[in-house]
Amino acid sequence: MLLVFDIGNSNIVLGTYEGKKLLKHWRISTDRQKTGDEYGMLMNNLFAYQGIKMTDIDAIIISSVVPPLVVPMIKMCERYFHIKPLIVGPGIKTGIRLNYENPRSIGADRIVNVVGAYEQYGGPLIVIDIGTATTFDVVDTNGDFLGGVIAPGIGTSSDALFARASQLPRIELVPTPKVICRNTIQGMQAGIVYGYVGQIDGLVRRIKEEYGKPMKVIATGGFARMIAKESHTIDKVDHFLTLSGLQVLYERNEEKHRERNERNERNERSLEKSEKAQEANA
Repeated sequence: MLLVFDIGNSNIVLGTYEGKKLLKHWRISTDRQKTGDEYGMLMNNLFAYQGIKMTDIDAIIISSVVPPLVVPMIKMCERYFHIKPLIVGPGIKTGIRLNYENPRSIGADRIVNVVGAYEQYGGPLIVIDIGTATTFDVVDTNGDFLGGVIAPGIGTSSDALFARASQLPRIELVPTPKVICRNTIQGMQAGIVYGYVGQIDGLVRRIKEEYGKPMKVIATGGFARMIAKESHTIDKVDHFLTLSGLQVLYERNEEKHRERNERNERNERSLEKSEKAQEANA
């Protein structure tokens, strides 16, 4: 059984796979202050509630856009699962070409989304991840990553408006029946939601014009379903796109990752024997 983690700025989405089948999935808040032990206890509770044993997990892969959480999560995996996880980053085999000025600067979540989307839907396509930031990733017919767009997320935009305008309240982000609104709350909801839909549709149309050929548009992320209902350009919503991308990436790197772990274990055992021998001689 494979355990996958997608660590985002707002939420951590995780799931368990048996082969290509997603068995269970969870969404928890990202907390940069939590230690590896705290995440380990949380994982133990989630697994126990679903009747899964931590010893059922054979492998783990982690994608993170929150660098301070990478080390605690690695320690959690090693202590509570006794597994060294595969981390999505430089050196990982993606199976796609990254046509980007600095490939190392691409967020791990964007790479995972592109891999998962191309594996399931082919190309060319636009992958939109509607999260803390909204990313538009363009994938060519042969799976090459061509680049894309990064924009503020709908929640981020809403929070900025609330923080900067002292007389405007914090609101629930839902569509309104009309765009011409007769109260402040609905006026803010219409402006943020429909303005955001317009931004997405406008950018998708510009990307399609630049690319010059028909493209599928796949959306994922916490607000994807709501935005897709109002959008004229989104073809499909896939809430588990990132998780499926992680599963594909692990498959492509499984053999190399196991070999590296076995080599590291041999080196650790050799070092341990050497240290014991030195202590005995002393």
